[in-house]
Amino acid sequence: MIYSRAIKTTIAGLALASLAACGGGGIGLGGSPGTEVPAENSNYDKAGMPLEGRSSMRTTGSSFFDLFRRTDGDLQVSVNRYIWNASLEVLNFLPVQSVDPFTGVIVMGYGTPPGGGRAYRATVYIKDPALEARSLVVAMQTRGGRPVSADTQRAIEDAILARARQLRIKDGRF
Repeated sequence: MIYSRAIKTTIAGLALASLAACGGGGIGLGGSPGTEVPAENSNYDKAGMPLEGRSSMRTTGSSFFDLFRRTDGDLQVSVNRYIWNASLEVLNFLPVQSVDPFTGVIVMGYGTPPGGGRAYRATVYIKDPALEARSLVVAMQTRGGRPVSADTQRAIEDAILARARQLRIKDGRF
């Protein structure tokens, strides 16, 4: 009984020591001793990861507990909801593997379109909140790993954009 209490105390002490080592010292999340933390106005976050193409959700502290603090109560998703919904509707024959509304990425697994014989997979990237063609990038591949033709890719993008416009008109917000 005395030994189990000593073991529990030792484990708790080690856990606290490791958590205390996470904060301070100028080491960013994922950093190592001697790693410089970039300046606030640089193109890198405190962990040294590039900010370009990332969402507004960034780590702002360097301690373990900063991971659980919410610093921005007005966090907004900057993805066009009509393009997002239209992408899911048009490519509904593909199983959804992962979605990230903060970065605008939808990754879909292999599926066969109705009336088709080939299996495809797609990655949809919505990079702007505007309802425009430049906001949407669709990458499709066959099961062999080869990309689809440019005409097929353009036809899928056009179908998604047309459906997005229909959804916007139906919503009544011009």
